[in-house]
Amino acid sequence: MTDQKAPWRSGARRTKIVAIGAAALIAGGVAISPSAFGDAPPPKHPAAEIHKPSPVPDRIILTPTTTPSTSQRVTWRAEAPAEWARAEILEAPRALGDVVPPTGAVTRLSALASTAVNTSLGYASTYHTVEFTGLTPNTRYTYRVGDGSNWSEWIDFTTAAADFAPFSFIYYGDAQNYIDSAVPRVFRQAFADRPKAKAIVNAGDLIDHANSEEQWGQWYKASGFIDGQINNISVPGNHEYSGGLSQFWRPQFPYPDNGPGNPELKQTVYSLDYQGVRFVALDSNHQSNAALMAAQTAWLEGVLKDNPNKWTVVTFHHPVYSTTGSRNNAQVRNQWGPLFEKYGVDLVLQGHDHSYGRGNVATNRRSAAVHDGTVYAVSVSGGKMYQLNNGQNWTGNGAEVTSTSQNTQLYQLIDVEQGTLRYESRYANGQHHDGFLIRKNDQGERTVNELRTPQNTVGQQVTVDRTTVDVKGTVAVSAYGYDPAEKVAVHLRAAGSTGDTGRDEDRVATVTADELGRVTYALTVPTSANAGSAYEVFLTSKNQKITSPAISVTGWKVDVQARAHCVGTTAHVSVTARNTDAGPLDVELVTPYGSRKVSDVAPGKSASQAFTSRARSVPAGTATVKVTGTVDGDPVTMRVEVPFDAASCD
Repeated sequence: MTDQKAPWRSGARRTKIVAIGAAALIAGGVAISPSAFGDAPPPKHPAAEIHKPSPVPDRIILTPTTTPSTSQRVTWRAEAPAEWARAEILEAPRALGDVVPPTGAVTRLSALASTAVNTSLGYASTYHTVEFTGLTPNTRYTYRVGDGSNWSEWIDFTTAAADFAPFSFIYYGDAQNYIDSAVPRVFRQAFADRPKAKAIVNAGDLIDHANSEEQWGQWYKASGFIDGQINNISVPGNHEYSGGLSQFWRPQFPYPDNGPGNPELKQTVYSLDYQGVRFVALDSNHQSNAALMAAQTAWLEGVLKDNPNKWTVVTFHHPVYSTTGSRNNAQVRNQWGPLFEKYGVDLVLQGHDHSYGRGNVATNRRSAAVHDGTVYAVSVSGGKMYQLNNGQNWTGNGAEVTSTSQNTQLYQLIDVEQGTLRYESRYANGQHHDGFLIRKNDQGERTVNELRTPQNTVGQQVTVDRTTVDVKGTVAVSAYGYDPAEKVAVHLRAAGSTGDTGRDEDRVATVTADELGRVTYALTVPTSANAGSAYEVFLTSKNQKITSPAISVTGWKVDVQARAHCVGTTAHVSVTARNTDAGPLDVELVTPYGSRKVSDVAPGKSASQAFTSRARSVPAGTATVKVTGTVDGDPVTMRVEVPFDAASCD
């Protein structure tokens, strides 16, 4: 059905409509060739004109302090003498403009630092930094920066809570390329999805050339709509280095100076605590410098060991496990990787590979959809793409890669709660790409659960401690991936059974998942189980229907034979059961032609019977031997089926 078009309004004819085609321009129904406007498009506006500073502040960005609940740093660029750079702040009022803040509501202070950077475009850019202190936790403020005459707009931010409080943050891999064209839509979509995010984590390579004024200008233009409202937690990538650290880095990003103390690592290696999360920033660009790597490693262990926060997030540029090419960051992996595992780091957020990869150390795997180790993620937000390497750097170094992709632009949304951390990666168009949920208790135990799909909530995911067991023996059963307190029905059914609902007669227990979504149960094989047969544990709940490997229930030791033969012209079927077990057994011999029970067959003795068919022939068939003994005084029966061939006695 074709949509009906709305009629043109009166006066619409006066509107000029120009449609640009491959061969001609159409205006008012007349075809006009491109040459009518000239053979070339207008010249590109000079970068120096686009990005040059003015007395009006721009490139306004928040960077966190070590006390984000009571202080906040703001940096901006402006053509203002250092002595005039200043800021004003007040608790965010309901209105400004005609509404003038009451006397004493506005605090005014001067910049604590002003640094001029000589740019590649023929002018200097001066960055000013102010630090607001004495703020109230979890309070919304509004501020502006300027020189007393030329001011920015009023911008709001909210201080961190003094203690734990739920919040979200956004993580980007390399922007680096196509910063002015392809990157902005990623940044805007991410913020549209998490408009109340408290921070943005950039894992390096924000730009392509360390000292390019044009590219830094493009980066600020791409993210400037939000930079002045939420904190930016960034680390330098290799493209922030060109002979040394970018001259823009420290003037733009005055991060906490609480790293190892080496001048080279100042404000590239730092840590801060934000509402129950310890963020740790490292500089992986010094892998060939043994002294700087050793300094970072020693410092890293200190901030991980003495950590009162429930959650820990580490970010740096070069991945522990690379997803592309033959890249191999052995120094990062060998020096930092063991510390991440030892101290239970939750997330390691990285870049550099221009593709996506997410995984964990292989020995931390607990089920097909759950592990309990550190999560390593590599992502990219920009338009430059590399091809995947089939996970060889992961698997070759004891890790497994759970999710990979190439030729993608992504952003990651991380939602922090008291007992959970939810991570989701999305494409530039907002569609879901990858995700998981970490559950963590107050003892530091955790499970990392894939976000549920129809595929990862079925199949063989139940773990058992043995696959051979006696009747009345015990099997330790464990499974993962449930919601806390979810009810789970435990069934013991024939191996290979189909159907996604357990039969009531197979149910042996109902258990409750713990706070991490784990289920454990000591299953005792009931006396009703058929010794000598194979079973499986089947767990059903509202979220999962999963099974264990086959479990063989061992039976009584009996040698059984059956044969068809002739006695004269009459066909008979003879069945013999010899007791090779340690105690007496009751034996029942069953054929299509009759049955016989023999009690207390002693060890080494046999029960046997020839059953007449009363016919000249019998077809091939099956005899059944039921063997019953006792376990702890309870009768246990085993059924053994044995075939016999056809016989004709003509």
